[in-house]
Amino acid sequence: MPDTSFEQAKLQFKTGLACFQAGQYLDAHRHFEASLALVPGRVSTLVNLAATRLKLDRPQAALDATDQVLAIEPDNTDAWLHRAKALSELGRPEQALPAFDRLLALNPRFAPGWCARGDILREIGNPGEAERSYRQALALGADPDLIGYYLAALGAQPSPATSPRAYVETLFDGYAGQFEQHVVQALHYRAPEVLAQALPLLHAGRFSSALDLGCGTGLCGPLVKPLADRLVGVDLSAQMIEQARARGVYDQLVHADITEHLQQSQERHDLVLAADVFIYIGELSPVFAAVAAVMRQGGLFCFSAEVASPEARGFELLPSLRYAHAESYLRELAGQHGFEVAKLSREPIREDQRQAVDGVFAYLVRR
Repeated sequence: MPDTSFEQAKLQFKTGLACFQAGQYLDAHRHFEASLALVPGRVSTLVNLAATRLKLDRPQAALDATDQVLAIEPDNTDAWLHRAKALSELGRPEQALPAFDRLLALNPRFAPGWCARGDILREIGNPGEAERSYRQALALGADPDLIGYYLAALGAQPSPATSPRAYVETLFDGYAGQFEQHVVQALHYRAPEVLAQALPLLHAGRFSSALDLGCGTGLCGPLVKPLADRLVGVDLSAQMIEQARARGVYDQLVHADITEHLQQSQERHDLVLAADVFIYIGELSPVFAAVAAVMRQGGLFCFSAEVASPEARGFELLPSLRYAHAESYLRELAGQHGFEVAKLSREPIREDQRQAVDGVFAYLVRR
């Protein structure tokens, strides 16, 4: 006679897997826990529970699940992977590194593990060992554009003109649900407020059409919509677009690369904003040219950028994987593309490791 508890647990497990694959992580979590209530300690269920908890931004709970797995199967590679990720997300890179080392000792040809190990080493300030890990990932078939980007951030090769599209899209699709809590509460992100506060001082009356480039979850939306008859948002991340849509303040939302959207758009705007967007774009000349083409005369182009080091020429890719720009470069681009500088100010954009990140806030008028 079949064990009905085991059969029910198996059904809950399979349903949990289907929910996980569909991106329904809360439902997946519920089914995996129901399966474990029927058959406690089943390794495959615990491993998938850990993965689900990581998706739900519950790294400590994920860590607890990996503890249970490794007590049963000390060489379970999936558990070591989830453990390493959980420790990293908990801000404990020194503990995450040995977990990655154990994973790679068990599975030395796992390219994503070498890449993640490189990320940890870059974060803790060991660029030489980080470079070796990234090159090992590359040798094992990792995405050459992505690895090249990481190596450039270490200064091991020239910086690309922009972040790889797949990197940005994947980063923010996975980040969308926790984005606002993280950047606003943890990093004290304030670029939208700083940009919006200056608008009434630089422009009399309402804007007829505003364009929010890299709108993300729509933090600029509630600040700008009261000043504009029409508000359009553009973002590369589909998940971020859905978060912005839930605000109900945008008249149109477009899932696209910002430069491609600008180059194809037939609309004209008298306000274009880009809050903390250019940290993922190094060479800004194509963006400036495309913005100029969609702007009405007298319109405002307002954006924030991280401040490059004094010795940087134009832009530089930082170890944080963000681009920083020289103020002289921004002024030069403004002149080349038909803008006058109405205002440039220096203020913190956000915090990084509890240190203020210096930003430049630019307000340009289309001639």
